Amino acid sequence: QVWSHLRDMPFMFFSTDRLYFTALRVKPKNTASTHYFSSDEEFVYESFYSDFGPLNLAMLYRYCTKLHKKLKSSRKRVVHFTGRDPKKRANAAVLIGGYAVIYLKMGPDEVYRSLTSGMDSGFICFRDAAVGECSFSLSVLHCLHGIHKAMRHGFLDFDKFNVEDYEHYERVENGDMNWIIQGKLLAFCSPHHHSKTDNGYPLHAPEAYFRFFREHGVTDVVRLNRKLYDARRFEDAGFTHHDLFFLDGSTPSDLIVRRFLHVCESAPGAVAVHCKAGLGRTGTLIGCYLMKHFFFTAAEAIAWIRICRPGSVIGPQQTFLQRHNRICKEPILVHPCAEYVNPRRVHFLQFGWA
Repeated sequence: QVWSHLRDMPFMFFSTDRLYFTALRVKPKNTASTHYFSSDEEFVYESFYSDFGPLNLAMLYRYCTKLHKKLKSSRKRVVHFTGRDPKKRANAAVLIGGYAVIYLKMGPDEVYRSLTSGMDSGFICFRDAAVGECSFSLSVLHCLHGIHKAMRHGFLDFDKFNVEDYEHYERVENGDMNWIIQGKLLAFCSPHHHSKTDNGYPLHAPEAYFRFFREHGVTDVVRLNRKLYDARRFEDAGFTHHDLFFLDGSTPSDLIVRRFLHVCESAPGAVAVHCKAGLGRTGTLIGCYLMKHFFFTAAEAIAWIRICRPGSVIGPQQTFLQRHNRICKEPILVHPCAEYVNPRRVHFLQFGWA
């Protein structure tokens, strides 16, 4: 009876007619031919303010491995059901949609059409972690495209993903670090003069990061916030340190964007980037790199960065990335001045002029 009712509801299914997605008020009982499960209570987003997703990379990984095991271990139909909460529905859609993109090799648009088939309305959009009204809507489809593009470019590979490391190092007490591009761009919160606990919040001196940075090939550190530690402590330890300050919550100048891109393009190893929390300013500049080198759209870049590091890219920084496609499409600079990039020089390099 439940299965016949399910046929009249919006659902997605794949080539084997075994995997379904729908919204139900109560969990049905499993049958000899059908297994039902929900992710709504198992994978829960930790909000900063009014933000509610998307869920982070570890949750996507754990969901995908769990679902893959279900499909491999039985020939039953597998129905992922979600409740009526629109926020949980959107997060659930990214999970099962992400599985379809990663494991079933389906295109994002094809997956989204299946997800919304028969629905009167689509999924609500995600919002940023700022206080107040949202000025930019991030859709489920944007998230699926971000996942697809990260996988296509090789920095999303669940066969090599270490979920324990991700969950360990994302914790504030363990450094509050997330790879956005594994082995190339790391986002983290600002170090401080001394390692201590301030009102229950762990703060870390530069020395707390040295071992991790060396073990993971980090050669350059970029600071975007005001000085909370002496840069010479990184430099004396063999790291190249760069200061590219701009105000908290604001957007960078064209000069800062160009200088940041040059640092990333010329660094011999990985680049660790931080502002105060490692979310807004950090995510914005990393987004510029994704847009330039991997041809992410602004929305795809924001989606992928937030999946890797929830809460990233805030307020006007979102529309800044949308407007900044031009500078992100400029050619890779081969021999620019480290302190200043002349826009005319960019034009000369683009056309092969010295």
